[in-house]
Amino acid sequence: MARSVPRALFSLFFPDDCRICGQPLGEVSRVPVCRDCLAGPRPLKAEFFCVSCRTPFLNAFPLDFEGRCALCRAGLRGFDAAYCFGPYEGALRELIHLYKYGGVKTLARPLGDLLAAALPRDERFDLIAPVPLHWRRQWQRGFNQSELLARDLARRSGIPVVRALRRLRSTAAQAGLSNTRRRQNVARAFACRRGSRGAGRIEGKRVLLIDDVMTTGSTAAACALALKRAGAARVALLTVARVDRRMGGARAPAAHSKAGGAV
Repeated sequence: MARSVPRALFSLFFPDDCRICGQPLGEVSRVPVCRDCLAGPRPLKAEFFCVSCRTPFLNAFPLDFEGRCALCRAGLRGFDAAYCFGPYEGALRELIHLYKYGGVKTLARPLGDLLAAALPRDERFDLIAPVPLHWRRQWQRGFNQSELLARDLARRSGIPVVRALRRLRSTAAQAGLSNTRRRQNVARAFACRRGSRGAGRIEGKRVLLIDDVMTTGSTAAACALALKRAGAARVALLTVARVDRRMGGARAPAAHSKAGGAV
Protein backbone atom coordinates (compact mmCIF):
# COMPACT_ATOMS: atom_id res chain seq x y z
CA MET A 1 0.00 0.00 0.00
CA ALA A 2 2.84 2.36 0.91
CA ARG A 3 4.42 1.80 -2.50
CA SER A 4 1.18 2.54 -4.35
CA VAL A 5 0.87 6.09 -3.01
CA PRO A 6 4.07 7.46 -4.58
CA ARG A 7 3.20 5.67 -7.83
CA ALA A 8 -0.27 7.25 -7.84
CA LEU A 9 1.21 10.69 -7.29
CA PHE A 10 3.78 10.05 -10.01
CA SER A 11 1.05 9.02 -12.46
CA LEU A 12 -0.91 12.15 -11.64
CA PHE A 13 1.90 14.43 -12.81
CA PHE A 14 3.50 12.09 -15.37
CA PRO A 15 0.74 10.25 -17.30
CA ASP A 16 1.26 6.56 -18.09
CA ASP A 17 -0.16 6.61 -21.62
CA CYS A 18 0.63 8.62 -24.73
CA ARG A 19 -2.04 11.28 -25.23
CA ILE A 20 -2.02 10.66 -28.99
CA CYS A 21 -1.74 6.90 -29.64
CA GLY A 22 -2.70 5.63 -26.17
CA GLN A 23 0.33 3.36 -25.85
CA PRO A 24 2.10 3.12 -22.47
CA LEU A 25 4.92 5.62 -22.03
CA GLY A 26 8.22 3.84 -21.61
CA GLU A 27 10.14 6.64 -19.93
CA VAL A 28 9.73 9.55 -17.55
CA SER A 29 8.93 12.76 -19.39
CA ARG A 30 7.08 16.03 -18.86
CA VAL A 31 5.69 15.55 -22.37
CA PRO A 32 2.78 13.04 -22.33
CA VAL A 33 3.57 11.79 -25.84
CA CYS A 34 5.62 8.74 -26.82
CA ARG A 35 8.81 8.87 -28.89
CA ASP A 36 7.12 7.42 -31.96
CA CYS A 37 4.40 10.09 -32.03
CA LEU A 38 6.96 12.85 -31.45
CA ALA A 39 8.99 11.47 -34.35
CA GLY A 40 5.91 11.14 -36.58
CA PRO A 41 5.82 14.58 -38.28
CA ARG A 42 7.52 14.78 -41.66
CA PRO A 43 8.68 17.87 -43.58
CA LEU A 44 6.47 19.38 -46.24
CA LYS A 45 7.75 18.50 -49.70
CA ALA A 46 6.64 19.73 -53.09
CA GLU A 47 7.97 19.77 -56.64
CA PHE A 48 6.13 23.01 -57.37
CA PHE A 49 5.74 25.87 -54.92
CA CYS A 50 5.55 29.66 -54.85
CA VAL A 51 9.00 31.15 -54.39
CA SER A 52 7.59 33.81 -52.03
CA CYS A 53 4.95 32.22 -49.80
CA ARG A 54 6.09 28.61 -50.38
CA THR A 55 2.55 27.41 -51.07
CA PRO A 56 2.84 23.93 -52.65
CA PHE A 57 1.07 23.12 -55.92
CA LEU A 58 0.42 19.98 -57.94
CA ASN A 59 1.86 21.60 -61.08
CA ALA A 60 3.40 24.87 -62.28
CA PHE A 61 0.19 26.24 -63.82
CA PRO A 62 -0.70 28.64 -60.91
CA LEU A 63 2.80 30.18 -60.97
CA ASP A 64 4.09 32.99 -63.18
CA PHE A 65 7.46 32.95 -64.96
CA GLU A 66 9.11 34.14 -61.72
CA GLY A 67 7.51 31.31 -59.75
CA ARG A 68 5.00 33.43 -57.80
CA CYS A 69 1.39 32.49 -57.07
CA ALA A 70 -1.63 34.71 -57.80
CA LEU A 71 -1.89 36.06 -54.23
CA CYS A 72 1.75 37.09 -54.17
CA ARG A 73 1.46 38.65 -57.63
CA ALA A 74 -1.53 40.68 -56.40
CA GLY A 75 0.33 41.82 -53.29
CA LEU A 76 -2.24 40.26 -50.94
CA ARG A 77 0.21 38.33 -48.78
CA GLY A 78 1.61 41.20 -46.73
CA PHE A 79 4.65 39.17 -45.69
CA ASP A 80 7.71 38.76 -47.92
CA ALA A 81 8.27 35.03 -47.39
CA ALA A 82 6.75 32.08 -45.53
CA TYR A 83 8.39 28.95 -44.19
CA CYS A 84 7.06 25.94 -42.28
CA PHE A 85 8.14 22.50 -41.16
CA GLY A 86 5.35 20.19 -42.26
CA PRO A 87 1.77 19.73 -43.44
CA TYR A 88 -1.04 20.32 -40.94
CA GLU A 89 -2.27 16.74 -40.81
CA GLY A 90 -1.64 13.42 -39.09
CA ALA A 91 0.73 13.34 -36.13
CA LEU A 92 1.73 16.99 -36.49
CA ARG A 93 -1.87 18.18 -36.38
CA GLU A 94 -2.49 16.04 -33.28
CA LEU A 95 0.58 17.44 -31.54
CA ILE A 96 -0.45 21.03 -32.25
CA HIS A 97 -4.01 20.43 -31.04
CA LEU A 98 -2.72 18.82 -27.84
CA TYR A 99 -0.37 21.75 -27.31
CA LYS A 100 -2.82 24.54 -28.03
CA TYR A 101 -6.22 23.19 -27.01
CA GLY A 102 -5.10 20.49 -24.57
CA GLY A 103 -2.96 22.98 -22.66
CA VAL A 104 0.18 20.80 -22.82
CA LYS A 105 2.64 23.68 -22.76
CA THR A 106 5.62 21.32 -22.46
CA LEU A 107 5.10 20.49 -26.14
CA ALA A 108 6.53 23.91 -26.96
CA ARG A 109 10.02 22.40 -26.91
CA PRO A 110 9.50 19.45 -29.29
CA LEU A 111 7.42 21.66 -31.57
CA GLY A 112 10.21 24.21 -31.25
CA ASP A 113 12.58 21.55 -32.61
CA LEU A 114 10.48 21.43 -35.77
CA LEU A 115 10.27 25.22 -35.97
CA ALA A 116 14.06 25.49 -35.67
CA ALA A 117 14.50 22.87 -38.40
CA ALA A 118 12.41 25.05 -40.74
CA LEU A 119 14.29 28.27 -39.96
CA PRO A 120 15.89 29.44 -43.24
CA ARG A 121 19.67 29.30 -42.99
CA ASP A 122 20.26 31.83 -45.77
CA GLU A 123 18.36 34.69 -44.09
CA ARG A 124 19.28 36.87 -41.15
CA PHE A 125 16.68 38.35 -38.82
CA ASP A 126 16.95 41.17 -36.30
CA LEU A 127 14.05 40.14 -34.10
CA ILE A 128 11.31 37.57 -33.58
CA ALA A 129 7.69 38.70 -33.20
CA PRO A 130 4.97 36.26 -32.11
CA VAL A 131 1.43 36.60 -33.47
CA PRO A 132 -0.57 37.95 -30.49
CA LEU A 133 -3.83 36.64 -29.07
CA HIS A 134 -6.60 38.91 -27.92
CA TRP A 135 -6.28 39.35 -24.16
CA ARG A 136 -9.57 37.56 -23.55
CA ARG A 137 -8.49 34.52 -25.60
CA GLN A 138 -5.13 34.39 -23.87
CA TRP A 139 -6.80 34.57 -20.48
CA GLN A 140 -9.09 31.67 -21.43
CA ARG A 141 -6.25 29.55 -22.82
CA GLY A 142 -3.73 30.52 -20.16
CA PHE A 143 -0.90 31.17 -22.62
CA ASN A 144 -0.09 32.35 -26.11
CA GLN A 145 1.11 29.30 -28.05
CA SER A 146 2.97 31.47 -30.59
CA GLU A 147 4.87 33.37 -27.92
CA LEU A 148 6.09 30.17 -26.25
CA LEU A 149 7.33 28.92 -29.62
CA ALA A 150 8.98 32.27 -30.31
CA ARG A 151 10.81 32.25 -26.98
CA ASP A 152 11.99 28.68 -27.54
CA LEU A 153 13.36 29.66 -30.96
CA ALA A 154 15.01 32.75 -29.48
CA ARG A 155 16.92 30.59 -26.98
CA ARG A 156 18.21 28.43 -29.82
CA SER A 157 19.00 31.17 -32.33
CA GLY A 158 20.03 34.12 -30.20
CA ILE A 159 17.53 36.34 -32.04
CA PRO A 160 15.66 38.50 -29.50
CA VAL A 161 11.90 38.26 -29.04
CA VAL A 162 9.98 41.52 -29.21
CA ARG A 163 6.28 41.59 -28.38
CA ALA A 164 5.90 44.08 -31.16
CA LEU A 165 2.25 43.43 -32.02
CA ARG A 166 -0.99 43.79 -30.14
CA ARG A 167 -4.44 42.62 -31.13
CA LEU A 168 -6.86 45.54 -31.28
CA ARG A 169 -10.06 43.51 -31.33
CA SER A 170 -11.31 39.99 -30.92
CA THR A 171 -12.10 38.47 -34.31
CA ALA A 172 -14.51 35.71 -35.29
CA ALA A 173 -13.14 32.22 -35.89
CA GLN A 174 -11.53 31.95 -39.32
CA ALA A 175 -12.74 28.38 -39.91
CA GLY A 176 -15.41 28.11 -42.57
CA LEU A 177 -14.75 31.57 -44.04
CA SER A 178 -13.72 32.16 -47.65
CA ASN A 179 -10.28 33.62 -48.34
CA THR A 180 -11.81 37.04 -48.95
CA ARG A 181 -13.86 36.92 -45.73
CA ARG A 182 -10.79 35.78 -43.80
CA ARG A 183 -8.88 38.83 -44.97
CA GLN A 184 -11.80 41.10 -44.09
CA ASN A 185 -12.18 39.45 -40.69
CA VAL A 186 -8.63 40.33 -39.58
CA ALA A 187 -8.20 43.60 -41.50
CA ARG A 188 -6.81 46.26 -39.14
CA ALA A 189 -7.06 43.82 -36.23
CA PHE A 190 -3.38 44.28 -35.33
CA ALA A 191 -1.11 47.20 -34.59
CA CYS A 192 2.42 47.69 -33.33
CA ARG A 193 2.91 48.49 -29.67
CA ARG A 194 4.26 51.92 -28.85
CA GLY A 195 7.54 52.44 -27.07
CA SER A 196 10.44 50.11 -26.45
CA ARG A 197 8.48 46.89 -27.09
CA GLY A 198 7.02 47.91 -30.42
CA ALA A 199 7.31 50.48 -33.17
CA GLY A 200 10.51 52.02 -31.82
CA ARG A 201 12.34 48.73 -32.35
CA ILE A 202 10.81 47.78 -35.69
CA GLU A 203 11.91 50.47 -38.13
CA GLY A 204 14.39 49.17 -40.69
CA LYS A 205 14.46 45.70 -39.09
CA ARG A 206 14.08 42.23 -40.58
CA VAL A 207 11.29 40.59 -38.61
CA LEU A 208 10.57 36.88 -38.22
CA LEU A 209 6.86 36.47 -37.49
CA ILE A 210 6.02 33.29 -35.55
CA ASP A 211 2.79 31.28 -35.36
CA ASP A 212 1.85 27.63 -34.99
CA VAL A 213 -0.18 27.03 -38.18
CA MET A 214 -0.73 28.81 -41.49
CA THR A 215 -4.06 28.14 -43.19
CA THR A 216 -4.57 30.86 -45.80
CA GLY A 217 -2.12 33.40 -44.38
CA SER A 218 -4.77 36.07 -43.75
CA THR A 219 -3.86 36.65 -40.10
CA ALA A 220 -0.15 36.63 -40.86
CA ALA A 221 -0.70 39.11 -43.69
CA ALA A 222 -2.56 41.47 -41.34
CA CYS A 223 0.29 41.22 -38.81
CA ALA A 224 2.90 41.78 -41.51
CA LEU A 225 1.11 44.87 -42.77
CA ALA A 226 1.07 46.32 -39.24
CA LEU A 227 4.81 45.66 -38.96
CA LYS A 228 5.44 47.23 -42.37
CA ARG A 229 3.43 50.31 -41.35
CA ALA A 230 5.77 50.61 -38.35
CA GLY A 231 8.74 50.59 -40.70
CA ALA A 232 9.86 46.94 -40.84
CA ALA A 233 12.16 46.38 -43.81
CA ARG A 234 11.19 42.73 -44.29
CA VAL A 235 8.73 40.33 -42.66
CA ALA A 236 9.00 36.56 -43.03
CA LEU A 237 6.52 34.11 -41.53
CA LEU A 238 7.67 30.91 -39.83
CA THR A 239 5.16 28.29 -38.65
CA VAL A 240 5.34 24.73 -37.43
CA ALA A 241 2.74 23.61 -39.98
CA ARG A 242 0.63 24.80 -42.87
CA VAL A 243 -2.48 23.47 -44.57
CA ASP A 244 -1.55 21.54 -47.70
CA ARG A 245 -4.54 21.67 -50.02
CA ARG A 246 -2.92 19.27 -52.50
CA MET A 247 -3.44 16.37 -50.10
CA GLY A 248 -6.99 17.08 -48.97
CA GLY A 249 -5.71 19.82 -46.67
CA ALA A 250 -8.83 21.85 -47.37
CA ARG A 251 -10.57 19.81 -44.71
CA ALA A 252 -8.11 20.97 -42.05
CA PRO A 253 -9.56 24.45 -41.41
CA ALA A 254 -12.97 22.91 -40.72
CA ALA A 255 -11.39 20.54 -38.20
CA HIS A 256 -9.46 23.49 -36.74
CA SER A 257 -12.69 25.13 -35.76
CA LYS A 258 -11.93 26.47 -32.31
CA ALA A 259 -11.73 30.24 -32.16
CA GLY A 260 -8.32 31.79 -32.39
CA GLY A 261 -7.18 29.25 -34.94
CA ALA A 262 -4.64 29.09 -37.68
CA VAL A 263 -3.33 32.09 -39.57
